[in-house]
Amino acid sequence: MNLEAFDQPDMASEAEQAWWRGAVIYQIYPRSFADSNGDGVGDLPGITARLDYIASLGVDAIWISPFFTSPMRDFGYDVADYRDVDPIFGVLADFDELLRKAHALGLRVIIDQVYSHTSDAHDWFEQSRAGREGDKADWYVWADPKPDGSPPNNWQSVFGGPSWTWDARRGQYYLHNFLPEQPDLNVHNGEVQAEILDTMRFWLDRGVDGIRMDAVNFMMHDPSLRDNPPVRDAGGKRTRPFDFQHHYYNQSHPDIPVFLEEVRALAEEYGDRFLVAEVGGERALDEMELYTRPPGRLHSAYGFLYLYADQLEADLVRRGVELWPDDGVAGWPSWTFSNHDAPRAVSRWASPADRKAMAEMSLLLLVAMRGNIFIYQGEELGLPQAVVPYERLQDPEAIANWPQTLGRDGARTPIPWCAAQPHAGFSTVEPWLPVDPAHLPLAVDAQEVDADSTLNWARRVMALRQDWEALRCGGMQVAEGAAAGVLEFTRTAGDQAVLCVFNLTAEPVAWAAPPHARVIESVNLAGAQSAVLPAYAGVVLELNAP
Repeated sequence: MNLEAFDQPDMASEAEQAWWRGAVIYQIYPRSFADSNGDGVGDLPGITARLDYIASLGVDAIWISPFFTSPMRDFGYDVADYRDVDPIFGVLADFDELLRKAHALGLRVIIDQVYSHTSDAHDWFEQSRAGREGDKADWYVWADPKPDGSPPNNWQSVFGGPSWTWDARRGQYYLHNFLPEQPDLNVHNGEVQAEILDTMRFWLDRGVDGIRMDAVNFMMHDPSLRDNPPVRDAGGKRTRPFDFQHHYYNQSHPDIPVFLEEVRALAEEYGDRFLVAEVGGERALDEMELYTRPPGRLHSAYGFLYLYADQLEADLVRRGVELWPDDGVAGWPSWTFSNHDAPRAVSRWASPADRKAMAEMSLLLLVAMRGNIFIYQGEELGLPQAVVPYERLQDPEAIANWPQTLGRDGARTPIPWCAAQPHAGFSTVEPWLPVDPAHLPLAVDAQEVDADSTLNWARRVMALRQDWEALRCGGMQVAEGAAAGVLEFTRTAGDQAVLCVFNLTAEPVAWAAPPHARVIESVNLAGAQSAVLPAYAGVVLELNAP
């Protein structure tokens, strides 16, 4: 089925003209974006009704977290049917209408696919667990117990406890790197690979512009089931059994990039589609490079370099730049400071008094960086991490590890649309997660009428990225020798040369603009000729300006 293909101009080359290269992509967590039917949970028609707002931000595309059929044990990342919409979000026709309107507004649509595991309610798993014979007996990872009945090896799951659960129907254990309700697909199996490709084709035929692939490095395990070695000197706090191991064998098998080449080949049949991987873990930096190596692997990847960082530091940015050199060999990066799996950046990186300054400085920094950028819903409003009482927690990891970790719920609370309406205009009933009262002054309607709001600043910096080729697609070089706490880098493309300088600290630092430089944009900076760069200030300058 082809549903209103998105018009695309002729492309000179992928390296220079592909729509996704340097794109700004807005992430939507559908449960918490907008509730259209009064059940307390966001849905696809709610997203469609708010697409004009998203388009007004000046972004290129939206990425929608999973909306597929699911028991919602992990809120959609446990898929029971890859090719249908869960009733809480609507029906397939609702997605088709969302896609049609998004394309009419000039927005690309990226969907979220989970190919490392399914729900235990998926029909494939029901067939696989029925016995050791059958068409799908080998579609999941099954293993016999040790002679004493214990699990096959020492692998630990991300959400706590062993990665193996016993199933009496088969008399074997099955592997789950996440919840027991999320059994791992055996992606070594050629039939499973073919089904994954067919699933991709279903959505690409429907007209989606890209696929974000969740937990890519968990797609294949070591078939010999070797034990993971322990972490001898972890440093810091370890709250989960998962943190006590090096994850060499339960994930990251060398055949993963081989399969990703088949994934890319399928996408190439559609001409202008975009594939981006989420890659986490201790070897994520190397694996992102491996999975995106040109010419035949994924277009881009992102990890948790910033998502788990408690401080925003120049060395952190430098590490990312070194990972993705502009050398024609490395792939193309993607970056995000906040998403549905991590506490919001403004709460991690600034005190309450400095959060507005941090929110606006970090937006300018993000749009100035080389690569694609993801803006998480509410980031354009400067939302801090919400406070969710224990009795309202939904995240299984948060509940299991309370109070050592607060989990992901604080980044998943509803978007505040209208400050004075019940539940901030998200829903007419009590939402699945509460609206934090601290978010009400930051509601969309309150910020729309304030020229100095974070929302209107976000629109301004998105336009800046669109206007300057050097910021969207140019090279990036981090300067050495900057003052402590200061990040300085240049972006260049053609005859454009742009200098970007940021004070990442809460204290002012000495600074003076170079001669013959023109200020293009600045944040938290009183005057371009000041000898001081204030706390959380940033400035973008055109070098060699006339």
